[in-house]
Amino acid sequence: MHLLRVQVPDFRGLKDIDITFEKDFFPRIFPLGSQNGGGKSTLLQLIFVLLHCSVDDDKKPFLQNLLQGFKVADGEEQRVLALIDIWDGEKIVKLEFSCWSAPLLSKKNDEANIESRYLHICYYSDCKNNTEREPNTDLLCFFDNKKRDENTVFLNKISRKIFLAAPSTQVFLFLPLDSRKLLFSNSSKKDKNYYAILESARSELNGLFTYDFLAVKLLIESFKAVRDRDFREAIKTGNYGNSYQSLIKELNLLLGNKNINVNEDLSGVNFQLYNNGETIELYPEDLSHGELKRLSIYAWLKSRNIEDAIVLMDEIEIAFHPDWQYQIISDLQEWGPSNQYILATHSYALCEALTPAHVKEIEPKLIKQQSNITNES
Repeated sequence: MHLLRVQVPDFRGLKDIDITFEKDFFPRIFPLGSQNGGGKSTLLQLIFVLLHCSVDDDKKPFLQNLLQGFKVADGEEQRVLALIDIWDGEKIVKLEFSCWSAPLLSKKNDEANIESRYLHICYYSDCKNNTEREPNTDLLCFFDNKKRDENTVFLNKISRKIFLAAPSTQVFLFLPLDSRKLLFSNSSKKDKNYYAILESARSELNGLFTYDFLAVKLLIESFKAVRDRDFREAIKTGNYGNSYQSLIKELNLLLGNKNINVNEDLSGVNFQLYNNGETIELYPEDLSHGELKRLSIYAWLKSRNIEDAIVLMDEIEIAFHPDWQYQIISDLQEWGPSNQYILATHSYALCEALTPAHVKEIEPKLIKQQSNITNES
């Protein structure tokens, strides 16, 4: 899967967005830069939710949350939300996500008889004060392919091939508005805690990952997966495979002067630091924020077997030394070479690891403008 082009005419702070991600570029990694407030996070969340939630009824509330306040103008039938072109490995699939005024739509066709190229995704309400939530706007997806069954199959496929990684301190627009406001409140009630609500959302959105801390569970899942792979190899050939040992070696390379140890019952991990002939035992909480984050990204990609996917990553450079910001490009290429990565970033070091053509920008641009001021002699 490869995201080729995304166009967003007017959504929240995004205006006249039109970005192309070239299919033949190598590596398939594209930094997305702008200054603060440019809408990078909004764009990634919009792409993710449209592609991840459109075919699963249980996930459609996230779409409805995202679209609150997105109106169709009085007297108009529709308003384009986003145009997305995707290369599926054989052909380009063009998707148009448009919002329709429900009363006008019902006059043209009832839902059962909508033109075959349209798929009804969800309705959402145009509520202002979170009071009356009457459905009055519909989100539809338009395909140039007239075969409805094939269109549904494609949306199902892409929903499993789109991922979003972001810091948990990000404001996630697909959470309920009241929940988002909790991020800026001091409520301590368990049922009114932003991070508890986010954790619940993560359990429902299997393509969402927050990489603030090392998820030991992900590491354990990775070890269990390679253990089982080696066992299957033993049954098949009579010899155990080397997947487990390979994973250990890869993790130790990431850690530099530290080695990882796994509990015999696969209940946890610790680390050994070798320093001037002395061995010091460390635990996850003893590692730096940057080390934990780098391990987390690696473990997430490996444990989820993320391959041939579109991976959207927001503020990946946080907690990384500039050397690691530069290094993360080759890391991603090594850890998941079949994936396409779109990285919302402020990091010049990260952008410099790729050609200038790889770097995509939205206003206000990341690149510094040359000063027109000249010194007077």
